[in-house]
Amino acid sequence: MSSIADELAKKQKEISVSEFFERNRHILGFDSAIKSLIMGIKEAVDNSLDACEEANIPPEVIVTVEKVDKDEYRVTVEDNGPGIIKKAIPNVFGRLLYGSRFHAVRQSRGQQGIGISATVMYGQITTGKPATIISKTGSEDVAWRMDIMVNTKKNMPDVLKEDPFVWNGKEHGTSITYNINGRYVSGKQSVMEYLKQTAIVNPHSRITFIDPDGKRTTFERATDILPPVTKEIKPHPSGLELGTLMNMSKDTKNKTLGKFLQLDFSRISDRLAKEICDKAGLDMNINPAKLSLDDQKHLLNAIGSVKIMAPPTDCLSPIGSQLIKKGLRNVLNDVKPEFYAPPVTRDPKVHSGNPFLVEVGIVYGGDLPKDQPVQILRFANRVPLLYQQGACVITKAIENTDWRRYGLEQRGGSGIPFGPAIILVHVASTKVPFTSEAKEAIANLSEMQTELELALKLCGRSLKTHLNKKETKSKTKVKFEIVQEILPMIAQKSAKIIGKPVPKLSGTITKIMNVVWIDDTVTFEKGTHKVHLAIYNYTPLSQKFNLHMVLPASSFDYKGLQFFPIEVRDDGKASWELPKIASTERFDLNFTLKGLSKEDYDENEIYSSNINPIFIIGAEPLPGDWDVKGLQITESAEAPAAAEEEEDEVDYDESTEALNDD
Repeated sequence: MSSIADELAKKQKEISVSEFFERNRHILGFDSAIKSLIMGIKEAVDNSLDACEEANIPPEVIVTVEKVDKDEYRVTVEDNGPGIIKKAIPNVFGRLLYGSRFHAVRQSRGQQGIGISATVMYGQITTGKPATIISKTGSEDVAWRMDIMVNTKKNMPDVLKEDPFVWNGKEHGTSITYNINGRYVSGKQSVMEYLKQTAIVNPHSRITFIDPDGKRTTFERATDILPPVTKEIKPHPSGLELGTLMNMSKDTKNKTLGKFLQLDFSRISDRLAKEICDKAGLDMNINPAKLSLDDQKHLLNAIGSVKIMAPPTDCLSPIGSQLIKKGLRNVLNDVKPEFYAPPVTRDPKVHSGNPFLVEVGIVYGGDLPKDQPVQILRFANRVPLLYQQGACVITKAIENTDWRRYGLEQRGGSGIPFGPAIILVHVASTKVPFTSEAKEAIANLSEMQTELELALKLCGRSLKTHLNKKETKSKTKVKFEIVQEILPMIAQKSAKIIGKPVPKLSGTITKIMNVVWIDDTVTFEKGTHKVHLAIYNYTPLSQKFNLHMVLPASSFDYKGLQFFPIEVRDDGKASWELPKIASTERFDLNFTLKGLSKEDYDENEIYSSNINPIFIIGAEPLPGDWDVKGLQITESAEAPAAAEEEEDEVDYDESTEALNDD
């Protein structure tokens, strides 16, 4: 008589990975009709962009959605990429966990080998129809067309039909057409919104969308500059876990511990390998596969106790400040924002041995709603994250930042702020720590949240500078107009009535104004930005102080310059030691910037030093962490009286690391 255990054992059998995901499709993001339609398009577009960039081809992607039945849609995604060779097509589109990027330690959109084959599988589950793949490589005269389904029992592709044909007008590229049950909507979580956000962070791409009504929308590329090709690196030992170390030492082809450390990890030299082995009490010539559990623990502790250089940055491909701004301008013209804060790109850091970096941009004003929460645009490796906003570390970092300091409304000093703004955050990593295979939110890692908060504060400070400048100029402008226009008229009429000469008004003007007023403009003509600063001294005394500006790196033009800066650094920070400006006198500072497009520079970021900040309008106090060579920076004898000024100083101190790294 068989026992219960024997009966249970007979029921146990292996489950293929595709069969598992077939029964648990929600794990991949196919958990609602609206979301399923977007997820399928997202996976196909990600593959297209990755393929084009790896082949150094400016991407051109066409997405077509056609309504077939009440809940059924036919989706086609076509690209101009390098194409896929015939024998690889079935596995790429019909086999889960099949890909070339899973083991590569470098930034890419797709890494799991699940996305596009899961889309094919979901399409056949909901409609019973195969996907049609067309692909042509540059070396072949014909394209290959295949009808493919996923055999979920075996996790293998079933090719139902294949035939060669001439793809007219197409040198190379790939197209996938599949039918899927879904629901097409407009709004924040829609196909259009996904493609719009994709165009923002991929400004080198041309994306065309044809909706179910036949309406054609094209997001033209904003730049011809392709992202730098990422290079594969070895895992970085920082944050390494014991199980990972044990697997690596067991699988390594190197026969000595010293060579294992040097060749299987990045940034470990022969000297550093010896130091690690000495601290772990291990011989460098021992076979790493023969290390005991205690040896592995000692080795891991030793790795954590030595100082290891940060990982190489060429495994990552940040968007960059200028291209983030270009992408935002290219797509957000309909809301006409008044201000684009200079985007911030932080230096790379490491989580669990994987390099990552964060980028932040802020858009403010224009037609953006003032009484609603700010719009958050989240991206990971240039891919929009439309769902699970509340579960994402990006949202946590935004909620933990005190946006009241930067001019946005935030009840209680935490939570998503309110105001006419868009906050864009991009995380680039060799392995983004998503919360699930659906890749909809980034896990809440402390090191990543810290980096995000520093970048948000630095970008927020630029917004605050703009708003302060706007407010103070607006308030002072009324007084300025009275002094310049109405006061002389009153003096003339009064003198005429009493029959006396018109008095000199310079002393009166300085008593009323008692400020140094900086009026600045930026104009663009024939490929050149012309910057003009008019500095008025409306104080009773002569004024001598220093002026500082943040300019696009390497764009400063010295030709024809009458007043030279004392320093223009590679990071774009420029400083002038101004001559003494007499009371009621004016000094003009002019210079040009070359090699930029019009949208690269549209607002001046001006700071001052060696003058009491309460006397100056149009410039912020120089941050204490801005090291200026060749200038003697002294503190003002009078401290700012307003509590708001004291808060500013605290803000600068908190962002010291951010500004230094930036």
